[in-house]
Amino acid sequence: MAEAIKIVIPMAGWGTRMRPHTWSKPKPLMPIAGKTVLDYVLDQFDSIPASFEKEFVFIVGHQGEQIEEHMQENHPDVKVDFVVQEEMRGQSHAIYLAREYLKGPMLMAFSDTLIETDLAFLADAEVDGMAWVKPVPDPRRFGVAELGSEGHIARLIEKPQDVNNNLVLVGFYYFRSGEALIAAIEEQMARGTSLKGEYYIVDAINVMLEKDVDFRVKRIETWLDTGIPATTLETNRYLIENRADNSAAFAERPGVVIIPPVCIHESVQLESAVVGPYVAIGKNTRITDSVIRNSIVGNDTEVSGLVCENSLLGNKVYIEAQVSHLNVGDNSRLVK
Repeated sequence: MAEAIKIVIPMAGWGTRMRPHTWSKPKPLMPIAGKTVLDYVLDQFDSIPASFEKEFVFIVGHQGEQIEEHMQENHPDVKVDFVVQEEMRGQSHAIYLAREYLKGPMLMAFSDTLIETDLAFLADAEVDGMAWVKPVPDPRRFGVAELGSEGHIARLIEKPQDVNNNLVLVGFYYFRSGEALIAAIEEQMARGTSLKGEYYIVDAINVMLEKDVDFRVKRIETWLDTGIPATTLETNRYLIENRADNSAAFAERPGVVIIPPVCIHESVQLESAVVGPYVAIGKNTRITDSVIRNSIVGNDTEVSGLVCENSLLGNKVYIEAQVSHLNVGDNSRLVK
């Protein structure tokens, strides 16, 4: 019988940096490169060895019912438990709320970041834990992993002043024992180790490191972010270019110019339009007399006479205008 591995994804935040879009949907359901951010988050775990049975634990909050509906409709075979975080008291607090599910090995990932990694090594992993890192030129606005003499993690440091230690934490972790992490969180809370009332996972891991556990780093090259509009567009661009380009399917339409790469749903209607590069368009959307570049356009949206780039257009939006940059939430109307 396969051993269960729990995959914990906190996603209870308000998504304030992605408004107006997150007024009507949780941030993990933002469209990006033909799917939702959550769909791409789930893809990260496809390489988990078959010797493990994947069990997800989603910590949800505001509009969490939309997450449940999305999973039932699009991922009915995925085993997932839902835990509600009503107070935003940080990552450690979110994980602690899910403690009844966290027995044995577990992974934790954030819902607004994506990485490319191979998890096949977990079949033979003997370490107590692992933190995924990416070297960056200037790590001072991030958290970093400081390594000891034998290559294990000595401690995690928030916003270091020394740029020589550039192994930035990307928000993806493995723990051999979920119970050990919960015990560390309990000690973290007992000590009151928090920042502005929130308990952070790096402080809980530092409690574990005090007990000489064997934590290692896993270096990656690709680290993508969907936390703000600008980085969401950058991530959309990367995913279209590397995974989701379907420009060939629209190449021969009269009066339509497609500049690859793009990701356009098959139901989209295009008339007298120039689309691309790096444009994602959702289902049942109509684009006429428009030029769109480096943008995300949602479902059931109608656009006419628009010239735009670097824009985010939500679902069920009607636009009849000529502007250069837009950030328009769901169910909006913009006319000349």
